[in-house]
Amino acid sequence: MSKFELKLPKMGESVAEATITSWLKEVGDTIELDEAIVEIATDKVDTELPSEVKGVLIEKLFNVDDVAQVGQTIAIIETESDNDNKEVTDEDDGVIRPSDIVNFSDDKTPDEITTIDKSTQIIEEMVVEMVDDSQEQTSDKFYSPLVKNIAKQEGVSLSELETISGTGKDSRVTKNDILNYIEDKKSAKTVPDTSKSATVNAPKTTLTTAATPVSVNGNDEIIEMTRMGKLIAKHMVNSTQTSAHVQSFIEVDVTNIVMWRNKIKDKFLAREGEKITFTPIFMQAVAKTIKDYPMINISVDGDTVIKHKNINLGMATALADGNLIVPVIKNADQLNLVGMTKAVNNLADKARTNSLKPDDIQGGTYTVTNVGGFGSVFGTPIINQPQVAILALGSIRKVPAVIETPEGDFIGIRHKMFLSHSYDHRVVNGALGGMFIKRVAEYLEAFDVNKQF
Repeated sequence: MSKFELKLPKMGESVAEATITSWLKEVGDTIELDEAIVEIATDKVDTELPSEVKGVLIEKLFNVDDVAQVGQTIAIIETESDNDNKEVTDEDDGVIRPSDIVNFSDDKTPDEITTIDKSTQIIEEMVVEMVDDSQEQTSDKFYSPLVKNIAKQEGVSLSELETISGTGKDSRVTKNDILNYIEDKKSAKTVPDTSKSATVNAPKTTLTTAATPVSVNGNDEIIEMTRMGKLIAKHMVNSTQTSAHVQSFIEVDVTNIVMWRNKIKDKFLAREGEKITFTPIFMQAVAKTIKDYPMINISVDGDTVIKHKNINLGMATALADGNLIVPVIKNADQLNLVGMTKAVNNLADKARTNSLKPDDIQGGTYTVTNVGGFGSVFGTPIINQPQVAILALGSIRKVPAVIETPEGDFIGIRHKMFLSHSYDHRVVNGALGGMFIKRVAEYLEAFDVNKQF
């Protein structure tokens, strides 16, 4: 018999922790290889974590609603032997999985150690990671990547970090611990110093933003915000505090697109097995425009700008419970209309059925949201950090419009919509923001009504 530690795997560059939402197995239950054992939730997506071995669950180290850091052991599984569960060869794909590094802890007995023969490349990569970590971490205490990142962003030194009392397991400093510390530190700076003599100058007034108390009576219903709702609220407030939002609006004549779709939608469904909506057409126009104006495809990191090579379009999608999620179409500029349609439909279906994976919502560089789906003419969307711009698609309406012809101007019925472009004025000026949305409009209005698919 040997013991296997099931660790919380890495689920994306910006994901450092996850909440245990449900245990699918209880202590004593038999577990098959790749069988789901626990449900977890990150600030990006909910998913199931499968077992990497076959055995019996003998210990759960976290309860429901507990927060675990990436790399932490969340369960112990007893296996019959090391070789019954997983075959590892030199032809492995080179990815370090939890099972590859699970038993490198110093406190394990020889009977508990699972020996895994990995390639030289894997060992070298692990050594590099350990060396890098030892250079950065000069404290005897363990701090999660999330805590260290927050400390770095807020200017909290390592010596200062060591003074924080941790409430996590083994007295570790959690995200809430350091955020509370930073909040208390900021509050202390705003407390007036009464020990000094008053000067002849009038004191400066400090504006505070205390929450207004809510009056509740017996007829009111109190509804707890969902976990995702809380995360979205925090993300939106953070975005407005981070980016200087500016908006540009433009009206677009999409009559040709409407006529073309009405003409080919039945043939498209019969040939491709997919329904074609307006969304993939708009996504294609946005991807082409980003190639024309690549400085809209950037992120801000302190005083530097990261210019992204890949064009990964986020597609804001409303969920049945009223929340919002943003799956990402990777390398959108490389897809033709059929490919874009299938990508849009696939991600929308996965979002509706709550089957998105962490990779489906990672790496977005620009976001498109369809406010017109709910009848809105236009909106002022909030930027999806760390991106610097977002485009809102308004509803398509039949409106009277002036039609210019060689014979003169006429009034006719046209299909029109508004595009709303929100962008970060720290790095995107009005000229770039305006030219970008104008180019999107030009691509849409120039759509060929005789286009083949």
